[in-house]
This record gives sequence, structure tokens and C-alpha cells, in this order.
Amino acid sequence: MIETGAQTFTLKGTVYDSTSKYPVISVSVLTSSGKGAVTDVFGNYEIEVRETDSVWFSYLNKPTIKYAVAKIFDASRFDIALHINIPVLKEIIVRPRAYKLDSIQNRIDYAKAFNWEKPKLSPSVNSDGSVGFDLEEIIRMFQFRKNKSAAKFRDRLLEEEREKFIDHRFNKALVLRLTGLVGAERDSFMLICRPSYELSLFTSDYDFQFYIKKCYEAYKLQKSGAWLQKEN
Repeated sequence: MIETGAQTFTLKGTVYDSTSKYPVISVSVLTSSGKGAVTDVFGNYEIEVRETDSVWFSYLNKPTIKYAVAKIFDASRFDIALHINIPVLKEIIVRPRAYKLDSIQNRIDYAKAFNWEKPKLSPSVNSDGSVGFDLEEIIRMFQFRKNKSAAKFRDRLLEEEREKFIDHRFNKALVLRLTGLVGAERDSFMLICRPSYELSLFTSDYDFQFYIKKCYEAYKLQKSGAWLQKEN
């Protein structure tokens, strides 16, 4: 039983589908005090709560009723079942491409291009004590076309690497779980709401998924025409 007088503590549990057999991924867990969490690949969640809080769950913009934390018997295992069905297919083995391994291999394959730097002219001291410059370095500095091409190639590789990282986080499976969109409509949404590299790199999973949900709300408004009316 929850101890009286406790200030804050961690509420844990698992979210299942309507059969109570299969865990549900990417369910938002929210509290009346403003805390938020998302279920992981095993349907598990952890969230900081207070006794005076209420907690509820939301999946595909469909929230559950609010549960009073003070009435939860076991805060270490508050499991619930949502009124949704998870389609179960015959087990298959899928070997997805590993983004990190691909990125490392790409760096190895193009190490020379990634490590390229604009040539710099540095003086050298001759055996007689005089200062001079290496003739080959001077020639290399003035190979403008070759240097410019190498710089562009390196920049293009870096840009491709950033785009692949965005694709890694902002993927179709995640968008399907959070929005329910499929096919051409999902492709259109992902094109319009594609996040920046910085957003993809620095945001937590919760904030990144919150961004997708807010974009989906704006996308629905735009489709219904309410967005344009609001702007006017």
C-alpha cells in the first residue's frame, strides 16, 4: 500500500492490449502534475508521481480514465489493459540494418574524405638554419579545383550521414504507432513534418514523440481546413 505522507515516488507498470497478453509500445503516461513518460518496447513505464496526483494513459490520441494515485494498491506494478487489439502474425526473423554499424562502416570507407582538411602552408627550417617552404605543399595549395571538389564531397557525405540519422529516428514504424497513418498519407505527413537534424539528435524519446504528436494534430487541422480559418 502507498505510504501516507510520501512526497514523490515512482509508479511502475506495464500496458497491455485488450487480451492482457501483448504489451503496447509508445503509450503516453501522464500525470495531473505535468509529468510524462512513454512505454518502451516491452510495454513498461516508470513515472514520478505524488499521492495527490491522478494518472492516465493515452494511445493514438485516445486517453483512458484518470486513476487516483492514492487509490493504487501497488505502486510498483500498476498494470492496465487498453481497449485495443494487437494483430499477431506468425513469428519471422527480421534482420534490420543497424544504423550505428552502417555509420561506422561509412566512416571507414570514406575516411580520407571525412578527414580531409584544407591545405595549409607551414614553414620548415632547413639544415643551414634558414626558413623555407615545401614546394609540394605550395603546389597542393594551388590545386583549387581538386581542393574544392574534396571539400564538397566531404560536405555531401556529412549531409547524407545526417539525413540517415533523421531517417533512423523518424521512421515509418514510429509514425504508424503514434498517428495510425499508412501508405501515401503517412508519406505526405512525414515529408511535411520531417524534423531537423538538431531536433533528432538532441531530444529525448519522450520529447521527440511529443513533437510527432503535435505535428499530427496540426496536420489534421490543416487537412480539415480549420488551420487556414484559424490563421485568418
